Amino acid sequence: MTPALRRTAVLAALTACATVLPPAAHPAAAPTTADATTAGGIAFGPCPSSVPAPAPPDRVECGTLRVPLDHRRPHGRHLGIAVSRVPASGTPAERRGILLVNPGGPGGAGLSYAVTKRAKLPERVRRGYDVIGFDPRGTGRSAPADCGPMGGLFAADAPGADPVPRGPAAERAHLAALRRMTADCAAGVGGALPHLSTRETARDMEAIRAALGEPKLSFLGVSYGSYLGAAYAARYPHRTGRMVLDSVVGPEDWYDFDLRQARALLAQRARLFGWLARHHDRFGLGDTAAEVRAGYTRARAGLTARPVDGFGAAAFDRAVYRTLGRTERWAPFGEGLRGYLREGTVVGLRPGVPFDGPDSRTYEAANRTVKCADGPGPKAGRLLPELRRLRRLDPLPVLTGLEADVCAYWPHRPAARTPLGGPNLPPVLLVASEHDPVTPVEGAHRLRRALSGSRLVTLHDDYSHGVFASRGDACVDGAVAAYLVDGAVPARDVHCAGAGLP
Repeated sequence: MTPALRRTAVLAALTACATVLPPAAHPAAAPTTADATTAGGIAFGPCPSSVPAPAPPDRVECGTLRVPLDHRRPHGRHLGIAVSRVPASGTPAERRGILLVNPGGPGGAGLSYAVTKRAKLPERVRRGYDVIGFDPRGTGRSAPADCGPMGGLFAADAPGADPVPRGPAAERAHLAALRRMTADCAAGVGGALPHLSTRETARDMEAIRAALGEPKLSFLGVSYGSYLGAAYAARYPHRTGRMVLDSVVGPEDWYDFDLRQARALLAQRARLFGWLARHHDRFGLGDTAAEVRAGYTRARAGLTARPVDGFGAAAFDRAVYRTLGRTERWAPFGEGLRGYLREGTVVGLRPGVPFDGPDSRTYEAANRTVKCADGPGPKAGRLLPELRRLRRLDPLPVLTGLEADVCAYWPHRPAARTPLGGPNLPPVLLVASEHDPVTPVEGAHRLRRALSGSRLVTLHDDYSHGVFASRGDACVDGAVAAYLVDGAVPARDVHCAGAGLP
């Protein structure tokens, strides 16, 4: 379909809606000055300094909601969930309720996201919704997970250390590191290990809705947030309002998702090599993809043998992983790669935030803990064959996102995977980039089939992770805003024309 035809199809889909969702069931009025500081069990007040202030006259306020560690035992141990709120900027007649937002992970903190994501939302959405952020359990200020050294994950790269194991000795060392990571998480997280899960976080979301006194919970979840939203909808279909799931994680085991992502990253890296070659005049890395790859391989080999100030092969792979997720990061990576090859510097490759900092440590601990609490995990005998299969696809796979492999040794093994979706849900809107390497589009198609009556908005000819109020696409943003504000469910799936590679 040509872009012109595609735009025509989109307009037709938006103007001929199969469904208009009913208004939120008498959404609660916006808090007045007198009662704005308290909502149910949340006493709102000033936010920590880490939460940015929105542009005036908007304001953000923060509080803590106490919830059970195990919701099946409401009188047992409790923990605090950090919650933020930016009130709707419109009139009472425009208000649609609350929009809970989640930035992804698992392991991502979301207290600041109410401010940072809201700033990018279409104005109609900002006027209609109180945007609610929260740090999911195990992250940020909500009982952060601590796995200590995580089997050596945060140790500075030593000369010769390579995260891609080759040969029997390296493979045995790789498995031993996973077992040490398991032991570190069991020691650090302790009895909370089974309860830092998506199931329990979905229950926390329901507690937030109830504390705020809203009849329905509308939700915007990106990446892992799509998985979390689908889990909430499965458990609370009668409380589910307008739900947008962006950059979708499909209904599958985390280890299978990680492997699918690793394969998609290889395809994306090949695109990156080709793009850098087409811009040889700017980056000087070669005018063919093969030449660019050769330089990439030399750089990685050099950093493996002789790390620069602790920046070795694992740090390089993490930089590549991050680069592949968004095309606007390709040019800085190309410049950083050139800087290393010509001058031996890693300034252009090193991240701004150190990997062994407190936020990163919490993220990595919560990530593994949640993934391993969400399902039974792979059999240990599967790990090496899958690693070898990836090496056969490419001798230099990017294994940074292969996080659920540790679940093979996890002490707590759930009997079943987290349920997602169901037959009795209101229509859900899914959003996907056609060539997203982090959450490949196949996951969106699979979850769409599991969510009865849902629709999928696809941004074609796009290669980045995160779409709505992120890629600046009017077609996507218009369809999602109409759904959130007007309850307009497209008659069929929506196809939007992306801008292609930069």
